[in-house]
Amino acid sequence: MALTTSLADLSVLLVEPSAMQANLVKRMLEHQGVKKVTVVETASAALASLKVEYKHVIVISSLYLPDLAGTELVTAMRANADMETIPFILVSSETRPQVLEPVRQSGACSIVAKPFNEQQLSRALYAAADYLNPPEDIDVAEIENLRVLLVDDSLTSRRHLRRLLEELGISRITEAVNGKEAVSLLEQAMVDLVITDYNMPEMDGRELTEYIRTQSWQAEVPVLMVTSEQNMGRLAAVERAGVSAICDKPFEAGNIRRLISDSLTR
Repeated sequence: MALTTSLADLSVLLVEPSAMQANLVKRMLEHQGVKKVTVVETASAALASLKVEYKHVIVISSLYLPDLAGTELVTAMRANADMETIPFILVSSETRPQVLEPVRQSGACSIVAKPFNEQQLSRALYAAADYLNPPEDIDVAEIENLRVLLVDDSLTSRRHLRRLLEELGISRITEAVNGKEAVSLLEQAMVDLVITDYNMPEMDGRELTEYIRTQSWQAEVPVLMVTSEQNMGRLAAVERAGVSAICDKPFEAGNIRRLISDSLTR
């Protein structure tokens, strides 16, 4: 998919309290062709800046800021109608899953681990730019009537995925907050694709997949799992349950589009 928005057309809001780190990242961004980089030190300054300019902006933020954590910054952005679609990249040396989980569930484009090189930052930057670009290589006729069941206990994640689906031209989207609710919906109506999280209350993604493959009258429906789960044993169990594809959170918009296209052609 060709970029319809070049990096030169984008603005980056860099939220970094360390002047040394900010200068390093800014040089990397400029080397990638980004012409406009605004640096702020706090989350409150970032939110104030985004109220003035939020179109074609990518936010790159550290996790630990003087006033709020980066996780709180992205949560505040997702709660604002003007800012909820802004691509967010977290830069952090933090590895604890419980700390990073809010970012994974927020619809962040990438988490770049410190220390990082320009190539790693570039990948995250292009993933964010791809999120801003409408797809050009999707067969609209193929998916305009697609019926999708979206299953995730996180409202923020559902909103993020819904936006990506709607960008593809998919409008027939039904949402469920867990596997149990999804089962009830599957008993009532036919769907063409199930997109589900793994970790959910009542019935998780693995149990939902097993139900679909062994008990549902829609046993052949493609199941795409989008998850922040890192346990390889659990993911292997999901694959054995019959999931069609697995995509990590945070995910790249292009990957989701590709996985959806692949799952529908199998």
